[in-house]
Amino acid sequence: MATAPLVERPPAPAAEPPAARPRKGVLSHWRLYAAISPFYLLFLAFGLIPVGFSLYLSFHRWDGLGSMEYAGLSQYRYLLTDTDFWSSIGNTLIIWALATFPMIFLAMITAVMLNSAVRFKNVYRFAYFLPNVTSVVAVAIIFGSVFSTNFGLVNALLQAVGLDQIAWLNTPWGIKVAIATLMTWQWTGYNAIIFLAGLQTIPGELYEAARMDGAGPVQTFFRITLPLMRPVLLFVLVISTVTGLQSFSEPQVLLQSTANESTFSGGPDHAGRTMVLYFFQQTFDNNDFGYGAAVAWGIFLVVVIFSIINWRLVQRRGED
Repeated sequence: MATAPLVERPPAPAAEPPAARPRKGVLSHWRLYAAISPFYLLFLAFGLIPVGFSLYLSFHRWDGLGSMEYAGLSQYRYLLTDTDFWSSIGNTLIIWALATFPMIFLAMITAVMLNSAVRFKNVYRFAYFLPNVTSVVAVAIIFGSVFSTNFGLVNALLQAVGLDQIAWLNTPWGIKVAIATLMTWQWTGYNAIIFLAGLQTIPGELYEAARMDGAGPVQTFFRITLPLMRPVLLFVLVISTVTGLQSFSEPQVLLQSTANESTFSGGPDHAGRTMVLYFFQQTFDNNDFGYGAAVAWGIFLVVVIFSIINWRLVQRRGED
């Protein structure tokens, strides 16, 4: 039986080398980086570099014009024994406590009322948010008239009910109450909007189930609303701590007419001199830029410590 002749297969074509993939390095996305570069350049110029220079300046003595003199840790050692600095911390904490806790309470109540409102919701939200976008200087001037000793609205109301006048802007506790009232009025609406956003994330089925079980409004608030609002409450408390401990415009404008030394003195007996006011007094009144930088870093440390304390307290209550 004859066999078919073997036919040789043609050689397979040589495989072509794989095409070179385009390199995906940083340079290939330079257009994107160039588009976002203005923010980082501005942050570098007006944020990071000034912060680094303030830290460097805190180790030197400088009046702003002459040459710097290296001082080491002497600025910080003096800061720890500076009674005026500790007094400003005490004033700041008292004003912060008088303003923050009533503000959070009023903001929560306001948010619950706005959440349950049926008509004119947007009008109410705008009205409560308006104080936060109003100029602090204008608001402080108005509150200075409200708390005026002879012609203020508050003293007029006290006299109407048979009480004596109070020199609000000339007594230590009157100054603190006036500043705290201004800050409470300014930030209540802002935090109420934040609380309102948190309330709107709570499912309505939870409230319906609670009503079916016979729970009243108070029980519903403390057993459903408040536990579910704890993350929002933590955010508001931390933000209020950061802003409250850095109060400057409120006492500075409110007490500038009663200042017996400078606009940064905090009124009679320095009762309204907050930490930031003390920083401005040392830096611009005394021209001690080195010690002012040390005071600024001391303020930063105080704000961080109290923010962590508030965060831990709220977290611990949530775990309990």
